[in-house]
Amino acid sequence: MSAEKALALVVRGTDWSESSRIATLWTREFGRVRVLAKGARRIKSNFEVALDLLTVCQIVFLRKAHGGLDLLTEARVEERFPQLRTDLSALYGGYYVAEMLSDLTQDYDPHPVLFDAALTTLRELGGLGALTGQRVMAFELTLLAELGYSPALRDCAVCGQAAKPPLAFSAISGGVVCATCRPSERDAKLIGPAVIDALQALWLDAAGWRVERPAALRNELRQLLGMYVGVRLGKRPRLLPYLTG
Repeated sequence: MSAEKALALVVRGTDWSESSRIATLWTREFGRVRVLAKGARRIKSNFEVALDLLTVCQIVFLRKAHGGLDLLTEARVEERFPQLRTDLSALYGGYYVAEMLSDLTQDYDPHPVLFDAALTTLRELGGLGALTGQRVMAFELTLLAELGYSPALRDCAVCGQAAKPPLAFSAISGGVVCATCRPSERDAKLIGPAVIDALQALWLDAAGWRVERPAALRNELRQLLGMYVGVRLGKRPRLLPYLTG
């Protein structure tokens, strides 16, 4: 076993025994790693609060050569996000970020851009009001792009031709669907051009989430992205019902 150092965000934790915990960490250097923290549940644990959900910490771990859980030997808190504790919608958004990093990624598949985007999102959540949902959606689109799951927003996801109104969106097919292909896509949902414009802005414009949009449009975006992520994930995200549009 070799010792590795990394900057990590805690995205999941489970009690393993009376004294130990299993943690899923999203690291900048290695991507997702799953570790066993021996003694983490003891009152005077060396890990203290470093393994609390949504905590950023510097870690040292022993990487197993043939699968199984890595062994966490050190964890030192670097950053926490106290503003999430005073804003319930922001807290749910933070938990959703953690769920996506835990469930939609693969072990040892690093994406530094995604790690940085997650931390930026967690820093900005809190006190945003109606913009909270859009901030989370902007992160989702970055996540999907980094993992190679970006939805088709310009060309039809079925035939590949330039999509022209009236448009529909199919989560199963992978994005917008033209009028010709729509009848064959059982989950296709008719959408207006404002939906496509908003999705493109949230994805391509770093400040696109700061634009205030009507509640009805935000809710439609939330529903579409929820369905799309659910198809990629193979199940409905647990935190999805708690997210705001």
